[in-house]
Order: sequence, then structure tokens, then C-alpha cells
Amino acid sequence: MASHIVGYPRMGPRRELKFALESFWDGTSGIEELQEVGANLRSFAWKQMAEAGIKYIPSNTFSYYDQVLDTTAMLGAVPPRYGWSGSEIEFDIYFSMARGTASVPAMEMTKWFDTNYHYIVPELAPDVVLSYSSHKAVIEFKEAKALGIETVPVLIGPVSFLLLSKAAKGFEKSFSLLSLIDKVLAVYKEVVTELKEAGATWIQFDEPTLVMDLDTYELETFTYAYSELDSSVSGLNVLIQTYFADVPAAAYKTLTALKGVAGFGFDLVRGEKTLDLIRSEFPSGKYLFAGVVDGRNIWANDLTASLSTLQALEGNVGKDKIVVSTSCSLLHTAVDLVNENKLDKETKSWLAFAAQKVAEVNALAKALSGHKDEVFFSANAAAHASRKSSPRVTNEAVQKATAALKGSDHHRATSVRARLDAQQKKLNLPILPTTTCGSFPQTMELRKVRRDYKVNKISEEDYVNAIKAEINKVVKLQEELDLDVLVHGEPERNDMVEYFGEQLSGFAFTINGWVQSYGSRCVKPPIIYGDVSRCKPMTVFWSSLAQSMTSRPMKGMLTGPVTILNWSFVRNDQPRFETCYQIALAIKDEVEDLERAGINIIQIDEAAFREGLPLRKSEQAFYLDWAVRSFRITNYGVKDTTQIHTHMCYSNVNDIIHSIVDLDADVITIENSRSDGKLLLVFLEGVKYDAGIGPGVYDIHSPRIPSPEEIADRISKMLAVLDNNILWVNPDCGLKTRKYSEVKPALSNMVAAAKLLRVQLATAK
Repeated sequence: MASHIVGYPRMGPRRELKFALESFWDGTSGIEELQEVGANLRSFAWKQMAEAGIKYIPSNTFSYYDQVLDTTAMLGAVPPRYGWSGSEIEFDIYFSMARGTASVPAMEMTKWFDTNYHYIVPELAPDVVLSYSSHKAVIEFKEAKALGIETVPVLIGPVSFLLLSKAAKGFEKSFSLLSLIDKVLAVYKEVVTELKEAGATWIQFDEPTLVMDLDTYELETFTYAYSELDSSVSGLNVLIQTYFADVPAAAYKTLTALKGVAGFGFDLVRGEKTLDLIRSEFPSGKYLFAGVVDGRNIWANDLTASLSTLQALEGNVGKDKIVVSTSCSLLHTAVDLVNENKLDKETKSWLAFAAQKVAEVNALAKALSGHKDEVFFSANAAAHASRKSSPRVTNEAVQKATAALKGSDHHRATSVRARLDAQQKKLNLPILPTTTCGSFPQTMELRKVRRDYKVNKISEEDYVNAIKAEINKVVKLQEELDLDVLVHGEPERNDMVEYFGEQLSGFAFTINGWVQSYGSRCVKPPIIYGDVSRCKPMTVFWSSLAQSMTSRPMKGMLTGPVTILNWSFVRNDQPRFETCYQIALAIKDEVEDLERAGINIIQIDEAAFREGLPLRKSEQAFYLDWAVRSFRITNYGVKDTTQIHTHMCYSNVNDIIHSIVDLDADVITIENSRSDGKLLLVFLEGVKYDAGIGPGVYDIHSPRIPSPEEIADRISKMLAVLDNNILWVNPDCGLKTRKYSEVKPALSNMVAAAKLLRVQLATAK
């Protein structure tokens, strides 16, 4: 029986690609060194899958930055501002699109569906000229073939590429992106032809937008696109892969009616309703790539249950037409559990990272063909029994506290306008108050201090003194820059989620469980295995210390419950909202302790609030209800004079703006600059917002430093749609990933822009 992997992590077991990229960007290594690391990682992944017995091994899922950007390069869809000459796209143009340059901003970045991965959004105009400009897919297929490994080249499908794109500036409302389908298909035909000539026998088109709510025209475009590709793919087996949710009935009908397609891939973990569609009707003679192994979580598969599902499908599909697969690319999980030597034996037995999931896929395929590995299945069953009965998982007091939440909406007692008035009397801030979103640069020296303390190379006293010195440096810098509301810079924190998880019960942690977020940026999600509670204050010491260093307001910085949930690997044995409420109660305790310690501004970051939004509209209201409620639980008991901030970044919040209003935060800072002011459209369209708001005035994910004039221009555009008494001035996001040589001039220019606008507003009165 055949096996298949949708895609594989690209960073490497120990983040080899991250370090190679950053070395290349810093100019300390060259193209050859970067390409060598890339080649080694690809070879490692292909050989690992081949040795595990996987039949359909993907190629072209490796990327130096992002797979959608790779497709943009393949099509030659380079925005004119990058000055591309039209030749084969090399690293200079590629990374300029991803990161920007000193003079040109980067392309927009946003969340990949409901994951924490970010993709670079293609910008397309009606007159765009497309040409085959990156041969990466063919090069990597040939590279694997030279190693003796037959692979399935993977391409972002042509329709999903267009649906994930945005209209270039000035054309937002004037044309349909799908009108470019013939231009896109012309390049895809060239790519397919070249892959056939190179010896490919299968090709995988990822069309994840098929799980969305698509209209008739969009579905008709799928039918048209693949009928147009039919002659080009003749002689190839075509797999169309979907993931992340159920495929709606209309889309399923459209998809399975495509004539030139040999197989269909479905997420049967998050797409349980798709099973009913398959059982009711599946096209005769076609392959079902059954995604029964979860590509988005780290729990060991229930092999017995998955095998039962697969066996039940044999009657609908045919025994020789089922291919065991992952639910989606393994990009969204950690690489290999073998690198974890600090997890206890019991917890480790409950888990499966990418390498282990490859083994699970193969074990299921063998079992389905009558060659069941009884020892492997028995160990898996024992691990599941252990997890179900472990006393570490359940905390009765936490469950009682969560149950007691029922019956209240947890709104603060007074309106946001009344609270803002009370807060202003206490804080006495100027109009257009300036602040940052939390973190300051994490230098190599700072990381070394934390690392040395963790392995007992330095004493607790030395560690505390080093962190105190760093906080003092950050506070003094902000005072010198004349920022109005300060932060302590978070030098004690490794990650905005992991830091809190380490101090909460019910969490476990990895050493090398890294997952790519964007570019070279990786996160190490904690694992929520049990009921969550706070054992003691987590941030009060550092926030109080920072406030004692300045007379200016100091924000207490917390990560919100929805973000902790969405940026963790979450237990799958109870509803997600139950776990979120538990986290909310823990954060509530921290908020109230900060308030008692004299912290008058508390920021509860919900960077991942939208990330958990279900892809189907019919399922979104329920999520938004419990997500909003979770945030409100954290702060509904504070005084009117305590100002509650929240922060969101790099996701399209326009369509959930009413839920954001319903959070009832006093101030929200939110990404705006990289998406070219898209957020402001909701206010132009009449959305009433009474709370404070700080749309980001510059993009911190690019090394580019904007001028005071550029920032002032952005603020002026905001003032055209927002009252000056609610507008805050801040960057898009935290400054952790930037260098001080970038942060100091950027913040200086930001403050100068705010002061310039204050003068203009005062003069205009």
C-alpha cells in the first residue's frame, strides 16, 4: 500500500537554514555556503523519507523564504519597484521582495490560512507580464533524481496562487485577480512540460483555497484551469492536494469531476466532514490521498483509529487506490523527536514530530496492506493509554474554576470612553502618544546570559544583575528618544509564549522543537498536555523594577490567552475553548497582581487572535465568541484607571473588526504599514471605534529605516479617518528581531514625526 508526505520542514533539525540565511544576509557568508546548506537539508529530508519507505516523496517544498514567494518568482510576477531586468530571478531580487531594501519596502506578509506561518502576498496588476523566471521546481526534482530518489514535484496550484494574491496599488477594486488565469497557466504549462522532460511521473498541485467558501465563478475557474492544463499534463499523474479544513460539498463536486486528475488529497484530521462526502461518492479509478496523520500537531497518531478509518474507506475507494498521507505539510510541526533529550519518558511517548509522523504514515500503509507491525502498534496503544490515565493531565480545581465562568460575559463595568477619561487624568499623555509594542533587540550577549543561566554557568544573582542592566539600558534609551509610554524590553524572555508557558502548569517544552514562522524566524511552541494554572507571579518583579527606573508610564507586558493557545501545540483531548479559558484565568491572576504592584498600563498581546479563526464562515461565530470572552476574562476586574492595551500583527483583521471592538480593550496597537494601510479602510467605511488605536507606522520585519517625513505622511493618513485624541504612534510589532543600529534611528524618526504632527494640529486649532 502506498504512502505520501504532503511536505516536509525546511529549517533543519537544528535550524541550519536559519543560521545560514542570517549569515548570508549579514554578509559573513556567500551564496555558495547558503546553497550548500540548502542542498544538504533537501538531501537529508528526501533520504529520510525514502529510507522510511515513503513512495510519494515531495520535492520543491524546500524554500529559502516562502513557497508562495517561490511561485511569484517562478511566474516572474515581480512588482516594478524592485527594478527586475527580466532574467532568471536570483537571490538579490528574491530577498528584496521578501525583506525590502534601504530604499524599497518589502511585499506584504500575512498569515498562511489559520497557521502561524506567514507568506509573502503576491501583488498583481491587470497589465502584469508573466514569464517563466525561476526553474527551482525542475532543478530540485533533478537534484533528487541524481540522488536516486524519485519525487513528486509540488507547486502551489494556479487558482490558489491567484486567490491568495492581492491587486496592486491603484487596482484594488478595478479587476478580478482570476482574470489573470490564462497568463498564469501559460507559465504553468512551461513548468509542467519541463518537469515531464526531466522524468517526473507525478505532479502535486496544492489548492488549499478549495476549503474556503468559494463562489460559483471561483469554482468554475478551477474547472477551467485544469481543463486548460489537461493537454500539458498528459502522461503525468496529477494530484490535487487540499488541507486545513473540510472541503465544502460544492468544491468537492467540482474537484472530483476534474477529468485529467489522478488523485485527490484531503485533510481527514481537520476535515472530518469530508469523510462523509467520500463515503457518499468518490470517482471510480481515482486515488485517494488520505490525510489521517496530523501535520499540524505533535501528538502521536492513534494508529488503531486511523487504520479503522482507512479500512472503512477501502469499500468506497478501492483497496489499491488508497494512499496513506499526512493531513497537510509537516512544515507546521517540529522536525525530530530524537533531538529531545530533556523531555521525560512518559511525555515523550505521547508525541510525534515530523520524522515520527513519516514513520506513522509508513506503518499505516503497511498495516493496510496486511503487514501490520504489531510491536509498533502495541507501543502506540500503550502511549495513548498512558496519556489518558496520567494524573499529570487533570487538575480538578482548575476544571471547577473554568466551569464557574459560565453565565457571565465578563465586560468591564464602564464604557471605554469613561475609562479613557479616567486614565488620561492619571497618565497625562500628549496627543499622538508614542510607544513600542514590547520587545527590544535580543543581542547575542543577552541570549548568552539567558543560556548560561539555564545551564547553571552563572548564578541567579549574576543573571538578575545582567537583566537589570539590560532593562536599565532600554529604559534610558527610550527616555533619550522621548517616547511617552515605555516598555522594559523583555530581555528575560526567550519567546512571548514559551516564557509564560514555562511558568504555568500543564505545559511541556522542547529543546529543538522549532517551527518556521516566516523567513529565518522560527518559534518553539510549548506543548499543552494538561490543565493550566498559574503557580506564582510571572512578570511582576521585572515590570515593577522597570517602573522604578522611570517616572514615565511603564507597560506591563503579557501574552494573551488566545495567542498562548494558538501558538502552542494544544492538547487534543478536550475542546480548545476549555483550554483557552484555563489560560485566561491564569493571565487574569497576573493582571491583577500587576495592578496591585502599581503598573497602570498593562498590555495583553493577542497577536494570534485571528489565526484561530475557522476558514469556513459558518464556523467563525463560535470561535470569535469564546476568543473574545477569553480576552475579557483576563481584565474585567481591573480599575477604570488601569489602561488595558492589546496588540495584533500580520493578519487581515478587517473582516473581524467588530469582534476586535468587542474585546473592549482601552488601546489596541495593530499592524498597518506592511499591508499598506489596509486597516484604515474599515474606518473609511464607517466602523465606529471609540478606544485608543495605534496602527503601526513602520514595518519592523524589514531592515529598512523610514524617514520622519514618510512616517508623518502615514500618521496624516490615519488622522484623516481617526480622531487625534484616540490615535497612538507605534511600530507594527515588537523589535526583538532587529538590531539597535536599525531600532534607534527608526524610533527617533517615529518620535520626530509624532512631534511634527502635534505642532501642526496645535497650529490648526
